[in-house]
Amino acid sequence: MKSIHHLSGSRGHSNYGWLDTHYTFSFANYYDPERVHFGMLRVLNDDLIGGGGGFDLHPHDNMEIVTIVLEGDLEHKDNMGHTMVIRPGEVQVMSAGTGILHSEYNKSPDHPVQLLQIWVFPGKKNITPRYDQKAFDPAARRNRWQVLVSPDAPGSLRLNQQTWFSRITLDESRTTGYTLHDERHGAYIFILDGQTEVEGFPLEKRDGLGLSDVPSFSLKALKKSEILVIEVPMQ
Repeated sequence: MKSIHHLSGSRGHSNYGWLDTHYTFSFANYYDPERVHFGMLRVLNDDLIGGGGGFDLHPHDNMEIVTIVLEGDLEHKDNMGHTMVIRPGEVQVMSAGTGILHSEYNKSPDHPVQLLQIWVFPGKKNITPRYDQKAFDPAARRNRWQVLVSPDAPGSLRLNQQTWFSRITLDESRTTGYTLHDERHGAYIFILDGQTEVEGFPLEKRDGLGLSDVPSFSLKALKKSEILVIEVPMQ
């Protein structure tokens, strides 16, 4: 088993006033040659957008982008004709493909938006851009895995890559396991909240752990925990 252990406080950090953000992997003005990507997982940004703040219209291409809103309401607009609001419990996916333009704003002037924006390298380049969004029931992930994003799992959002995003709310002292879909894949475990032990590694809120060369792993909640697992090809 190979592992990389990222403590929350070791992440890159920038505060632009309207945006307070932490970077698990190199991004913008944060660069660490040891933390450029984990397999096909390229970006894991933990963003807090202040009231009325946001990202102006900007381009993306040939990247799979997943946004998970944890708190507040995020307004999305793009050149494909979508004007949407993403709320807590909802997930957005965009296959940027040949190119998209989009903006993201905190819809509230007073309350912050907390979100994760995650980029995955695509399986195929230069595809037709695509957008999708879905609300997921929090009760359906209580002590069991809820698949948010996958190539083909029923009820999940689709991504242009052999990648699975799975989320679980694990009660204190409960244990569970995760089995990878392919032995060539790795899994990045990100603790949204709580305290969890994964294969002997203690993880707290916003800590991350990447595991590869392992067919499965076990997790135990030392405190009630909210956990996101991102399974990706390593090459």
